[in-house]
Amino acid sequence: MKITKFSHACLKLEHNGKSIWIDPGNFSEDFKPAVAEATVITHLHDDHCDQSKIAELLELNPKMRIFSTSEVAKKLEGIDVEVVYHGDLHRVEGFELEFFGDLHQEIHRSIPLVQNTAVMVNRSLYYPGDSYTPCDYEVDVLAIPSSAPWLKIADVIDFLNLTKPKRVFPTHNALLSEIGHQLQNSRIQQVAESNGGEFRYLSPGQSWDL
Repeated sequence: MKITKFSHACLKLEHNGKSIWIDPGNFSEDFKPAVAEATVITHLHDDHCDQSKIAELLELNPKMRIFSTSEVAKKLEGIDVEVVYHGDLHRVEGFELEFFGDLHQEIHRSIPLVQNTAVMVNRSLYYPGDSYTPCDYEVDVLAIPSSAPWLKIADVIDFLNLTKPKRVFPTHNALLSEIGHQLQNSRIQQVAESNGGEFRYLSPGQSWDL
């Protein structure tokens, strides 16, 4: 499987000539629609769910399946969204998608929580969306959020120590300066390697062939 990172939280996954997207949002200015079997949207926030990007994908891929929460289905009214819940398993050509969790990480107690679904792709790549939701399996590759209004590095470290991924790369990082990337990445790398894992920083447009 080939993972290509786009700006912020958007990923493109390719396997056996097929592809899927995860979280094409409004911070991912380098996004370019391409042929795809499916798109996974972890939650309704615009940096993960940009309606114009979804429309572009559907124009190119009219039969593309979209998997997400009921809140996203409401946001994308008029578009067929397959609502997923914790424990659901779906297969599209080239991919097995298993979903975990149900809520976004708390930003502040005064801000209502929204739904969030984490996704495990082909029992290999785990992407938790905006959450620290664990999954039921050993994690081969973890896409770990490294910057957000709801994020503190102590929680990231705890999540890494819980999941102990064999490989990890940071995502959800459009808000960081170069100094911020270096600081957050150094912490993530230190913890990943202390658990025997491999760390890799992917700049937008870079890929990781697994």
